[in-house]
Amino acid sequence: MRKQVVIVGAGPSGLATAACLNSLCIPNIMLEKEDCAASLWKKRTYDRLKLHLAKQFCALPHFPFPKSTATFVPKNDFIRYVDNYVAYFNLMPIYHTTVESASFDERSKTWSIEARNGVTGKVDVYTAMFLVIASGENSEGFIPDIPGLESFPGEVIHSSYYKSGKLYNDEKVLVVGSGNSGMEIAFDLSNYGAQTSITIRSPLNVMPKEYIRLGMVLAKYLPIRFVDCLLLMLSKLKFGDLSNYGIVTPNMGPLADKAATGRSAVIDVGTIAKIKSGEIQVVKEPLRITGNEVAFSDGKSYHFDAIIFATGYKSITNTWLKDYDFILNKDGFPKQQFPNHWKGKNGLYCVGLARRGLQGVSMDAQNIANDIAEIVNGSNGAP
Repeated sequence: MRKQVVIVGAGPSGLATAACLNSLCIPNIMLEKEDCAASLWKKRTYDRLKLHLAKQFCALPHFPFPKSTATFVPKNDFIRYVDNYVAYFNLMPIYHTTVESASFDERSKTWSIEARNGVTGKVDVYTAMFLVIASGENSEGFIPDIPGLESFPGEVIHSSYYKSGKLYNDEKVLVVGSGNSGMEIAFDLSNYGAQTSITIRSPLNVMPKEYIRLGMVLAKYLPIRFVDCLLLMLSKLKFGDLSNYGIVTPNMGPLADKAATGRSAVIDVGTIAKIKSGEIQVVKEPLRITGNEVAFSDGKSYHFDAIIFATGYKSITNTWLKDYDFILNKDGFPKQQFPNHWKGKNGLYCVGLARRGLQGVSMDAQNIANDIAEIVNGSNGAP
């Protein structure tokens, strides 16, 4: 089947790209391995999740949030927004379709994409001038290889399978990872009566969500270094010196750190108060596991009933994209730095891989659609 543009993935990245292409009358199809759009949000997020950034920074292209939507959008409201987005732009992903191989043909200057239907088992081959990787940063949950993990008799899950702390009442639970997911899951567990510990290995910026919103607004008009100084001062006034609780502030402020590394500040939902009160225990890096006992880098060890790994994700794009080096490195992320990360060679693009959240997704989708439109219209020559 010959298509002009094939988009792999029907999460927010793929949907945004398709909507932008549709607005420019460029034919496209989306291939999605799951049975619904935005499956990560619908199937692999915890119940209390909200967008960590204000809605003004999270809207998809050409479709603002309704005025009645809360400033920090709850999970179910965001899912509703995405479903409305699909309906409004008449997006029609092909579900149950897993891309198994994609490669570039130098002679025909087209992409050949092999995709298997998960219901029938049939393999279809799509030919396209342009291929858009929209499978996202969160393709597969990553669990580090801790010696002895296989001996742990309790529950071991990645944070993408965590739903609610109500399942862990009175249990001793270790949360490995102190990004936004780990800190919020620890808070949720503690609220439901779990005896919660969390590992904090690296320096991190902790901010109330209102401070980050303020910072993003001010950064439109003021130098980032000035805004970061203000945010760090406000954070210090609110939380005090957190180093006594195992939380060290990095050398860069939250906005500079995000721009340089893609690492987001931790948006505090109440976890810091629980750490300071002792309701949540901070522990060091886990070194080995023997049965229920976990030994840490400071020589201490504790018993746990469950371990939840909030240790991020890894991209699996390189397993099916044979010519990934046209745009991606060996880890499945863009070779080029922001803002030039989204365009590769030979009509290959990626969206949502710049670690800049939904705002970055919108920027990528619009850039890609505009670039394809210019090529199709002849102003840029062949892809």
